Order: sequence, then C-alpha cells, then structure tokens
Amino acid sequence: MEQPKPFVSVIVPCRNEGDFIARCVCSILVCDYPKDRFEVIVVDGMSTDDTRFEISQLQKSHPNLKLYDNPERIVPTAMNIGISNSKGEVIIRVDGHAEVPPNFIAQNISKLQAHPEAWCVGGAIDSISDTYVGKAIAVAMSSRFGVGNAMFRLGNYEGYVDTIAFGAYHRWVFDKIGTFDEELVRNQDDELNYRLIKEGGKILMSPSIHSKYYTRTSLSKLWRQYFQYGFWRIRTMQKHRRPATLRQMVPLLLVLSMLSLLIGGAFFRPVLLLLMSEIFLYLLLLVAGIVDVSRKAGVSYGLLSPIVFIILHFGYGFGSLWGIMRFILLKGKGMPKASAHKLSR
Repeated sequence: MEQPKPFVSVIVPCRNEGDFIARCVCSILVCDYPKDRFEVIVVDGMSTDDTRFEISQLQKSHPNLKLYDNPERIVPTAMNIGISNSKGEVIIRVDGHAEVPPNFIAQNISKLQAHPEAWCVGGAIDSISDTYVGKAIAVAMSSRFGVGNAMFRLGNYEGYVDTIAFGAYHRWVFDKIGTFDEELVRNQDDELNYRLIKEGGKILMSPSIHSKYYTRTSLSKLWRQYFQYGFWRIRTMQKHRRPATLRQMVPLLLVLSMLSLLIGGAFFRPVLLLLMSEIFLYLLLLVAGIVDVSRKAGVSYGLLSPIVFIILHFGYGFGSLWGIMRFILLKGKGMPKASAHKLSR
C-alpha cells in the first residue's frame, strides 16, 4: 500500500502585496500536489492595502488557506509565526512577490525524498517584471556581473549550495537548529542556512525546481534593498564570528578601495592615478555587463544596466560599510527596533 505523501505547509510572509498576493497564493493553491496534503499560511504584516481582502476572498473557496497577523511586520517573525501555526512535515517559504509552477511542491518533495542527506532543497528564481525598469533590474540580477556566483539567481545548476531562495525544509530541521533569527530584518534565510550547514546539513539546488520572482520596479527601491542586504550582512557575520564569502565581500572592498584612494589622493596627488585606474577597470566590467544584458534581453535593457549594476554593487557596499560603523564601531547603539524596518517592497 502506497504511503501518503508528506503534509506540506507553504508559508507566505507579506505586507502590502495587494497587487501580487492573489497571483502568488493562487499559483500555490493550484499545485498538482494532493489538496488534502498541503496548506498555505499567509502571515501578513498588518497590511494597509488590499492584501487582507484578497486573502479573505480566496479563503471562501479554499479551506486549506490560512491567514495570521504579524504585528512586528518583518520577515523572520512572519516565518516563525507561520512555522508555529503549521502542521506540515515539510515547510516551504514562498514570498508574496513570487509565483510558482504547478509542480513546485511535488518537485520539492521528490528531491527531499531522493536525497536524504539534504536538509533543505530548492531551485532557481526567474526574476521578472512588467515594467521597463523592472525588466532591466531582473536581467541584471540574473547576470554574473550583477550577483556574482549566487547560483539560485543564475539558473541551471544541480548540486549543493550555501543558500537558496524559497527553500523546502524538513520540519525537524527547525527543532534541531532553531527558527529564523528575528533580529535580522534582511539575510535571515542566509543566516538560517549557515546554521544548517554548520550542524552538518546540506542544501541541494535542482533545476527541476523553479519559481518566478517580481523584482523591484524602481531604482530607489533597489538601492534600499541592497543597502539593507549589505548592512545586515555585517550583523550576521558579527553574530557568528565568521568571514563573508568573496561574493559578499567584493562590494565592500570596492567601496573601501575607492574611498581610500580618493582620500589619499587629496594629500598625495599620484594616488589619484590609482583611483582612475580602478575606475577604468570597473568601467570595463560594466561594458562586459552591458554586452551580457544586451545579448540576453536587447540593447534597450543593456543601456540601463550600468545604473542597475552600480546600484547592486555600491548599494551593497555602502550598506556593509554602514553596518561596520553601526554594529562594530558603535556596537549597535541607537539602532531602531527591528519592526521599524517593516516588511515591505
């Protein structure tokens, strides 16, 4: 007799996702996994738009859709509320700005069962957008010139990775390593995955698992996102007393080197030649990035890509520098409460 499939809880943290949440949740609800073997838990950060109305409408015809409040309004508390109120043997995170294909749940379960050594599995995210600026951001975020070797953003790869987007975890993993760190407004999934690997677990990425992710649609929102990524990366490093990967350090090193050469040049003019050389090399890399984006999406998107690359690199780099000042030099003094950062796009 065939054993019943594992019960799955899909947790969706969100806030003010009225334009996207119905698409996201419906894509999960129509998955080809047995309807009595999964639930969808939306944890809402006290939205002020139509998010809660959209969910309440869907609940009328979907008894496996649940809604919980997240007064703290940040992702890690949302995930922990979802986990504590879930009954799944497997926990999957899907953000409110994403969509998944019909086989998403089934493929995650298949990979978990086929790879018992993996504590978590996941796949690539296809960055997409409905606007010109958003599409340029999406293509740049899927380029090595923009995100380095972040495999879950680059696509077709099978193997073990250091982190993943929208991971599927055995429930016992949270019993073993703990849940999401509620101090970390950003990078909470990376920090959780670091603890997972530290405890002897593995994270498997498979091209058979994929999802769509709607990117930021403005350059200012993208800057804020990556500034926060860099900022909270420093706190994660500090808490675990571990170095960042080269991918995570390059933006900070770029910012530090240019600032150092600029300051040094104010006192010793020949140093400015080194600064100009570094800028020239960076511009050459931008040209390579333009070619890559133009080849993938067209020249019109390639023309905007240098601005996007600069935001990705310098937003993260200056965020990391600010993180060093706030967390290490000032020892966190004057930091606002985590909920002040609000779970938002």
